[in-house]
Amino acid sequence: MPTSCSVVQIRDAERRALAAGRRLMPLAGAAAARFVAARIRPGTVVLALAGPGNNGGDALEAATGLRAMGHDVRVLLPSGAQQLPADAARAYAGWLEAGGETWPALPPGFVPELVIDGLFGIGLNRQLGADWQALVDTVNAWGVPVLALDVPSGIDADTGAALGRPIQARWTLSFIARARGLERPGPGRDACGVSEVDTLGVEIAPAA
Repeated sequence: MPTSCSVVQIRDAERRALAAGRRLMPLAGAAAARFVAARIRPGTVVLALAGPGNNGGDALEAATGLRAMGHDVRVLLPSGAQQLPADAARAYAGWLEAGGETWPALPPGFVPELVIDGLFGIGLNRQLGADWQALVDTVNAWGVPVLALDVPSGIDADTGAALGRPIQARWTLSFIARARGLERPGPGRDACGVSEVDTLGVEIAPAA
């Protein structure tokens, strides 16, 4: 497998896996939960940031997994659940069924000990909107460890360009493959921290 891939290559591999009946979101969420659990002590307050797409679904699955392990996890879902795509909506339902707590906005004075960034993944191709940028700025100002899922929110996954002021992650866990924007010198590589990959058992097709 190449060290990094384009968004088109990753999406193609994802489509083929889904067509073969693989459910990737629970696998991604479980991988993220294991990653976090290996790096925190019992009682650590974790905040999962769930955006409006499937990256948010991965964060919801991770939150559910961590809660099942006994960790103190909250979910911030700023855009609400109404527009979530089908897989992410199932992840949201699973979080609620597990008794998880969901916030539309941050409570005053709340600061977690670790953040899971599932706001925007490899599909982001425009500048962060003002409200999303304000949230990212708040997270960065906390100075707590952040695990970004796939790419730090606010980074163009293909080019590594900053689409505003991106999340500054301590770790980035990419699923299927590492987006090439995280390897190129520039904001993407600077924002991702330690870059890890979990292939979820999905193979990238060889280049034509």
